[in-house]
Amino acid sequence: MSDFPKSTCLACEGGVARLDPDSVRVLLAKLPGWALVAEGTAIERTFHFDNYWQTMAFVNSVAWVAHTEDHHPDMSVHWGKCVVRYNTHAVGGLTDNDFICAEKVSAIVSG
Repeated sequence: MSDFPKSTCLACEGGVARLDPDSVRVLLAKLPGWALVAEGTAIERTFHFDNYWQTMAFVNSVAWVAHTEDHHPDMSVHWGKCVVRYNTHAVGGLTDNDFICAEKVSAIVSG
């Protein structure tokens, strides 16, 4: 695990820089299960669950991470699965914020 769970997001407007492709590759390698999507402008992971209740509990936990970090993913919720996608709209790509939140979301199911 990296130091991301100990980190917090920075304000997007004027506060963060878009990551270059090499930095994205290095950070993505530290996030098992996450993939680069949308022509390299987002990261995404599908989380699987045994039932709808577990899926919704996960969604609510992700919502709490989004609220506390003030960085919000796109989510697609289905019976038994949730697709979580991060990117930073303010810069049109990926920032440290996306990786900070992705690792915190991963920790929900692994911790």
